[in-house]
Amino acid sequence: MKSSKSYDIPKHLFVKAFKRVKANKGAPGVDGQSIEIFESNLENNLYKLWNRMSSGSYFPQAVRLCEIPKGRTGTRTLGIPTVRDRVAQMVVKQVLEPRLEAIFSENSYGYRPGRSAVEAVGQARGNCWDMNWVIDMDIKGFFDTIDHELMLKALRCHAKEKWIDLYVRRWLEAPAYTENGTQAVRDRGTPQGGVISPLLANLFLHYALDRWVEEHFPSLPFERYADDIIIHCYTEKQARYVLHQVQERLEECGLSLNERKTRIVYCKDSNRKGPAKDKKFDFLGFEFRPRLVRNSKDGHFFVSFSPAISPKSAKSIRRQIRSWKMTKRTPMTLKDIALAINPAIRGWFSYYGSFCPSALSKLKPYIDRCIAFWVMRKFKSLHRRFVGAIRWLRDVRRSSPRLFAHWA
Repeated sequence: MKSSKSYDIPKHLFVKAFKRVKANKGAPGVDGQSIEIFESNLENNLYKLWNRMSSGSYFPQAVRLCEIPKGRTGTRTLGIPTVRDRVAQMVVKQVLEPRLEAIFSENSYGYRPGRSAVEAVGQARGNCWDMNWVIDMDIKGFFDTIDHELMLKALRCHAKEKWIDLYVRRWLEAPAYTENGTQAVRDRGTPQGGVISPLLANLFLHYALDRWVEEHFPSLPFERYADDIIIHCYTEKQARYVLHQVQERLEECGLSLNERKTRIVYCKDSNRKGPAKDKKFDFLGFEFRPRLVRNSKDGHFFVSFSPAISPKSAKSIRRQIRSWKMTKRTPMTLKDIALAINPAIRGWFSYYGSFCPSALSKLKPYIDRCIAFWVMRKFKSLHRRFVGAIRWLRDVRRSSPRLFAHWA
């Protein structure tokens, strides 16, 4: 029997979509509805959404714009859709993602299932050892400048369903409101924070950059994580030529490079003696530069061009530790403190310890010092006795060496 609906969208996709949205958590959108409130009437809410999307009468609500810190002084704008719209976007993502994963480049790592930033850094390290030069590129305002028509053109190559084209266009064009209620004009871009945005961004750059580089410079490896890109070259002359060609290509697609963050870097090590202005670059929180390392076979030292946690990332971690304001948590026990901060510490040391873990050595005493200030506030006998607090903490460490994640 033929369905009376305009579009045939399986109902089971909506149940799966909600489970994934719930697992991702996230703040309410402009309607103020939380995931818990949406779930309290889940069956009815999912049926309404399925009914509207199947009939073509679904229109997304406005996106709530939220500023979050980026670095020490800058901010990044996130666009937070409502829970209902996040579920709708997840429905489309479930249909699109398997198709797009089949065509995406092996050099693309960001926001892809089964791929990680650590893998991208590891691949970059190996390519820096093999090739002398790197083009370190950053696309200026990428998520805010994506051309809608070019995006939809790329989408139609892989999604023949009219409802996918219809709703992606509506999401791209949905109004956005700042926290003070001002409406932001959106004739370009896809807001960071949306469920579908990373997948659309990867699709856009697949055609704008990845496939183009592989066709025009097949011998040059590269790594791309969202809009962070590095291309490896054999010579400085080649690097300058490739950079110029990439700039022209991106301009054809309505994008431009951030000149302040784009540079050509020489991967200097013990075997590379040539002079160069830039000998280091940052990629995904790691700083690549010449480092003195010990050969595991003969114990001799040599210079290797390798990644380790960047000074910028280390500073950001220290800033976050200070934001915990542990001296104001005196009602908590030491075990409570450990349970509260261990997930963050474990995450930092797991990620940044993947390469040159010794570079994290300065963070461990810094965390201990912050805990020692809590000890001084907690116990009157140790008030204003920093050395005594450190000694007390060392005694605790001897008896409970796994209490804090950075002690293990």
